[in-house]
Amino acid sequence: MSVLVDAGTRLLVQGMTGSEGSFHTEQMVAAGTRVVAGVTPGKGGTTHLGVPVFDTVRQAVSVTGANASAIFVPPAFAADALLESIEAEVPLVVCITEGIPVLDMLRVKNALIASGRTRLIGPNCPGIITPERCKIGIMPASIHRPGTVGVISRSGTLTYEAVDQLTRRGLGQSTCIGIGGDPIIGSPFTSLLPLYEADPQTEAVVLIGEIGGSAEEEAAHYIEQHMTKPVVAFIAGATAPPGRRMGHAGAIISGGKGTAPEKKAALRAAGIHASIRPRRSARPSRASSVGERDHGQRTDSRDHQARRRSQERHRRDHSHNRSRGSDSRGHQAHHADAAPGRGLLRGSPRALFLRRSDRFHERRPLRRDGAGR
Repeated sequence: MSVLVDAGTRLLVQGMTGSEGSFHTEQMVAAGTRVVAGVTPGKGGTTHLGVPVFDTVRQAVSVTGANASAIFVPPAFAADALLESIEAEVPLVVCITEGIPVLDMLRVKNALIASGRTRLIGPNCPGIITPERCKIGIMPASIHRPGTVGVISRSGTLTYEAVDQLTRRGLGQSTCIGIGGDPIIGSPFTSLLPLYEADPQTEAVVLIGEIGGSAEEEAAHYIEQHMTKPVVAFIAGATAPPGRRMGHAGAIISGGKGTAPEKKAALRAAGIHASIRPRRSARPSRASSVGERDHGQRTDSRDHQARRRSQERHRRDHSHNRSRGSDSRGHQAHHADAAPGRGLLRGSPRALFLRRSDRFHERRPLRRDGAGR
C-alpha cells in the first residue's frame, strides 16, 4: 500500500514538450512512473518521448484513462492548466510551478472546493513519490528506498535531507509528499495526515515545517486528537528575522506570529518530538561530496577551521561549567544538540519514533527497508 500514488497510477504531463517537462518526464519514467499522455495546446496528434500528445486534458483522460497530472507550465499560464485539470476531474494534480500569482491561486482554490473531485499537491513543490513504484515531481529518486516511514514537508530540499538520512539509517519510505511552500496550496498537512494514518504500510511519519502561517499548529492539533502512529517534526527558520521572506513565499513571520519556537512549542505540547536545530549528518551527503570536488582544498580548509572553532568553543564551555561545579551528565545533555556527527533525525531508528509519548511505547518495532511491501 501507499499514499495517493502507486504502480497503477497513470500520469499525464501538462507542458511535457517544454524543456523542463521533457527532462522531468524522462526522470519520472526512469523512476517507474507510467506516463501515458502529454498535453500541449496546438501539438495534439503528435508524440513526444514516445508518448502521445493531446491538445486538452479532457481528451487525454478520455483516450488514456489518466488519473493523475503533473504540471510543468510557466507561472503566467499555470492557473489555466490547473483549472483545466479540475474541470476534467483528474483525481490527483501535482503542480511543480513556482511563482503563481496569489489571485490566480485564489481562483484555483475556489474551483477545487466547488469541484470536490480533485486533490492538488502544490504549487511550488517537489511533488510526491512512492519509492520504486511512482514518482510525480522533481525529487531525486536515487535517495529513496521502499519502507514504512512517511515524509510530509513544506520544503523540498529539507525533504531530500530527511529522506537521505532515513535511507542511511536503514529506514525506507512509504510515500513522501512535498505540499508546497506558497501561502495558498492545495493540500495542507491536515488533509494528508489522515491518509498516512489509514495507510497500512506507513508505521511512522516525519513532518517538516517552516516559519509562517499556522499549518504546523493545525497539524499538531490534528495529530494529538486523531493519530495513533508516531510523528517526529522539524521546523526550519529558527533564526529568521520577522517580516522577511525566507525562500518560500509562505515562509515569512507576520505580526509576530508563525515563528519557529511557537510552532515547536505547539508540536511538543501535542506530544510530538520536535526540533528547530538541524544537525550535520553522520556521513557526508552526495551534495557535499560534489561540493568538495568542485571547490577542492578551499572547502576542506573551511570545514577544518569551522570544526576547530567549534571544538575550541566546546572546550571553553566545558571548562567554564566545571569551574561552576556543573554536573557532567547535565552538561552533556545540554550540548547534545551541538554534538557533531548527529543527523537531523538523531538517535536509533526505533527510539526516534517512540520518543513521542507513553502511548507509543508498546508499539512493535519498525520494519526495515522493503519489509511488508
